[in-house]
Amino acid sequence: MGRTVAAIPVEAPSRKASRAHRRQQLIDATIETIAKRGYAQTTMTDVAATAGVSHGLVNFHFETKEKLLTETLLFLAAEYRANWTSALAAAAPDPASQLDALILADFNDAIYTKNKLNAWCAFWGEAQSRPLYQSKCGANDLEYIRNLELICEELASAGGYEINPKRAARVLRVTVEGLWLDLQSMAEPYSKGEALATAYTCAAAFFGKHFTADGMIRR
Repeated sequence: MGRTVAAIPVEAPSRKASRAHRRQQLIDATIETIAKRGYAQTTMTDVAATAGVSHGLVNFHFETKEKLLTETLLFLAAEYRANWTSALAAAAPDPASQLDALILADFNDAIYTKNKLNAWCAFWGEAQSRPLYQSKCGANDLEYIRNLELICEELASAGGYEINPKRAARVLRVTVEGLWLDLQSMAEPYSKGEALATAYTCAAAFFGKHFTADGMIRR
């Protein structure tokens, strides 16, 4: 007879971990619901149905629709910031590579999904959500803008470009934001590759020694 090996008990997830998992499930369901129904028309009942849980469970975790929408916006904002900051950290230190990293970050599959783009556009577009967005996400926007302006300033200096780097940064930023909005408003949206090429075309208009419509020029 072989020796009996005692089964190793599997540790059950902690209550805290389970709570966090459930909250994330509901936030994901909220993003999907906003994408389908819009900001104003989203209800906690809709979110519960999307998540396949009871209305009471949604109410237990978030209490009100306003709190649920706020937590959803905070999640999207934190995810977006983590995406572009990690992209910068992983890129080479030269300004062209840093700008390339920022452009590519906005088309990362982790954030560039139909549901998330729709949800972002819904938050941007609803007048009642604008004070919420500014109070919760304004600091993140300013951090991104400062980084983009600094990168454009360094690239203009390194490449001898006679441009206003702050304006170049602004045009690049609103171009990408416009692409996100455009892709949600068109009956037949173009591909992500075409959107990225459009963003690169904008970069090439300012920094033609470093970018083309196909991307960063590798040296």
